[in-house]
Amino acid sequence: MYATLIAVAALWGAATGLLIPRAAYRLSVEPDRRWRDTCPAGHTLVGPAGGWLGTPACRTCTTEAASPAPPAPPAPPGTAPASRPATAPDTTTPGSTLDATPESTPAPLRRPITAPLLTGLTCAALALATGPRPELVVWLLYAPFALLLATVDVRVHRLPDQLTLPLAAATPLLLAVAELLPYDGGSWLHALLGALVLGGGYFALFLIHPTGMGFGDVKLALSLGAALGWYGWGVLFAGTFAGFLLGALYGLGLILARRGSRTSAIPFGPFMLGGALLGLVLGALSATP
Repeated sequence: MYATLIAVAALWGAATGLLIPRAAYRLSVEPDRRWRDTCPAGHTLVGPAGGWLGTPACRTCTTEAASPAPPAPPAPPGTAPASRPATAPDTTTPGSTLDATPESTPAPLRRPITAPLLTGLTCAALALATGPRPELVVWLLYAPFALLLATVDVRVHRLPDQLTLPLAAATPLLLAVAELLPYDGGSWLHALLGALVLGGGYFALFLIHPTGMGFGDVKLALSLGAALGWYGWGVLFAGTFAGFLLGALYGLGLILARRGSRTSAIPFGPFMLGGALLGLVLGALSATP
């Protein structure tokens, strides 16, 4: 049964990971925009949930790519065939991102495997550490949104309110339900206090050094504090410390590689989420139902 649980969690992560690229593309915009409504080729994004669910390429781009070009009409008798125009070089690279402008890069038609792979591995690790406890459902629901937030933050250095605020409200509520079920491994009161403490701590850092700490990090800290606090203060501290340590190591790597300086801005959301993942795994392994 344990192996089945891990396999189901991995499949859940992989399936939800397939939906991340389009949502990340739509949310990777400047602060003055809510989200994108068109694909890189300029087509309106349609589909389930108002065009939020689906592959990176829009339906129109997929249809046009699958439709063969009509054959050229035969040349009239006695006339020389027209010279074939030179084919424009393909400037699209396999690793091109969805943030490219419509004029330079068409909508990618390949289904990226990075997001499903990461979410699948993350969900499998959480299932392996947590086991059949009710809070595992909360972690599995949070995981795809965590990777979506990290992707957007890496691209445009922002954590959208459309994700951070619902997560800040939903995480404590879902954990309250988990505590009502048998065999839970944490405390809802600690989760609520963890959200307040970590959110307050990040808010203090934002007031002290607003150029080094974005307000989106403060809002993300609310849901992460609830998740980490569920397993107690030690896990809350460990997960928070791991996030700062990962961010510091990344910044040091940029300096050593001469790709940045001490004042370079880096997206901190992915490191907060990575540290929280390590903390949750540690807390789940040490929890007693």
